[in-house]
Amino acid sequence: MHVMLLGAGGFIGRHILVALLAAGHDVTAVVRKPRHLAAAFPKVRFLALDLAGATDVDGWRSRLVGIECIVNAAGKLRGAEMEAVHVRMPGALYAAAKQVAVKHILLISAISASPDADTDYADTKLTGEDLLRSSGVAWTILRPSLVYGNGSYGGTSLLRGLASLPWLVPLPGKGDSAFTPIHADDLARSVALICGNDSFFGRTLEPVGPETLDLRTLLARYRAWLGFGPARFLALPMPVMHFLGRVGDIVGDGPISTNSLKQVIAGNAGNSQDYADAIGFAPRSLDDALRTRPAEVQDRWHARLFFLAPVIRAVLILLWLVSAWVGFFHGAAATHALTQALGMPPDWDDPLRLSGSVIDIGVALLVFLDRDARWSTAVQAAVVAGYTLVIGIALPQLWLDPLGPLIKNIPTLLLIAIHGVIGNNR
Repeated sequence: MHVMLLGAGGFIGRHILVALLAAGHDVTAVVRKPRHLAAAFPKVRFLALDLAGATDVDGWRSRLVGIECIVNAAGKLRGAEMEAVHVRMPGALYAAAKQVAVKHILLISAISASPDADTDYADTKLTGEDLLRSSGVAWTILRPSLVYGNGSYGGTSLLRGLASLPWLVPLPGKGDSAFTPIHADDLARSVALICGNDSFFGRTLEPVGPETLDLRTLLARYRAWLGFGPARFLALPMPVMHFLGRVGDIVGDGPISTNSLKQVIAGNAGNSQDYADAIGFAPRSLDDALRTRPAEVQDRWHARLFFLAPVIRAVLILLWLVSAWVGFFHGAAATHALTQALGMPPDWDDPLRLSGSVIDIGVALLVFLDRDARWSTAVQAAVVAGYTLVIGIALPQLWLDPLGPLIKNIPTLLLIAIHGVIGNNR
């Protein structure tokens, strides 16, 4: 079959892409920016598209020519684009699919998308499910529990990050939230089996693994797998967790958000036997998956960097803001020494000092807004290198200053580079 896969660049989407190709399907993969993915899959046709803006029926109709099955694995846990990606875009897509006679649409939803969750994520996911059921096209909805794999993303990255923290592992509340995790390969295998299979038309299934585990057990098993020793838990009261979630909401891409916390609490457990009977095979257990793929150095690096990454970003923002504050209120003498060394007139002191502080504020704002660190890395590096070059030439004695005002720029540049590498590969 010719399958269109939405969200092919995501953690789940990449596994589905591999499974569809292995099953012999032709795939059109819809991603925002094909880039590295297109190089890794040269036989796949890639469609570069921002799904949040793809809400026009006519636009989708032309893209669906020749498509027999659609797999919608696109989703967002938070952000302004959530409603568009979960509701408005699928509404236009399904209407166009009906018009061009697409045979089957398969939606990846979530087992925790229930009215009890009381989140905009759950509400929009449920609305998207209803749109598909009423679309007039043959449909199947999969509502998986926690999806894990050899790599990690989202919830599983958070679990690994928590499990890797030194000394004590924070545990939200009692840690009794239930999960029936399924390996991404088993979910992807299910999708490949279901595509175009009329025995699954009109069915809503909950892909889950063979055992239900609470959060405490999940964290303990991940910590043991990573090789960081036995887990010692620190229970955090739920009001503290909700506060951290609100901080994550404000920051925009922190490791914890209100939605992610509520979705965990809402429940992610399902009936293992029912799913195995429906799909025709038994998904592997978490223990089996971890045992057959021991943790490697990159797994430990990623786990330990999970919480360090947002801290690095926050430190860089703070660094630029403090630099601006120092320039505004305490930089007159240093600026005068610089302009004097450069042979500039004294009336340049204040304009140079104030403009430098304004630049610092601008850089701080760019680091805050540029979540992929695509532009902010180059700008930060250029500004720090520029400051270092000019001051180092004008006042070379500062290279030997015991407090290292210029030497410190070298590790600062390295920190900027690390932030750029992490941000550009999330």
